[in-house]
Amino acid sequence: MDLVELGGRVQALRRERGLTLQDLAAAASVSVSMLSSVEHGQKAATIVVLDRVAQGLGVPLGELVAPPGENRVIVRRAVGQDRINEPGGWHRVILSPVVPGVNFEWIHATLPAGCDAGQFPAYAPGSHEYVLVDSGSLRLAVGDQVLDLHAGDLAYFAADIAHRYANVTDVPCSYYVAALIMRPRLPSRRAWY
Repeated sequence: MDLVELGGRVQALRRERGLTLQDLAAAASVSVSMLSSVEHGQKAATIVVLDRVAQGLGVPLGELVAPPGENRVIVRRAVGQDRINEPGGWHRVILSPVVPGVNFEWIHATLPAGCDAGQFPAYAPGSHEYVLVDSGSLRLAVGDQVLDLHAGDLAYFAADIAHRYANVTDVPCSYYVAALIMRPRLPSRRAWY
């Protein structure tokens, strides 16, 4: 993403609406200095900040980050999805395409009976995960809290804490993870779920 081009779009939309930097900063809950840096192409804002700016301007986020007329639809065919097989039979498919400036991941995972995927380190503050169990049962540990989820159950958690996925039953478990990630995990153990 060209930061100068993005900054120019933000500034043009702000001026079209007759807003000062201070007006938009207040409407978007973003500091004036951050907004000014974005408009001048000096700083790469997170998706959360860009979403706030878009809301402050009253436009969809996609309109803010994608130039008008640019193809805003991405199709990721089944044959192009990343499929990863881990020791112990744990399998995951990365469903979401890579979209510059968008820190969203959508993954389908399958844990065989008795499989523990291990512990994942925390993401940066502001990261979020949703976990939906498709079939079987999943044991989700978030920090010290342990949850047993069954088919149709959904759990949300702030992903700035260590967490673990395990199947402690004698039948396979299939689940989906939708995650908004602010930046890579530190330290990095695995790239995906």
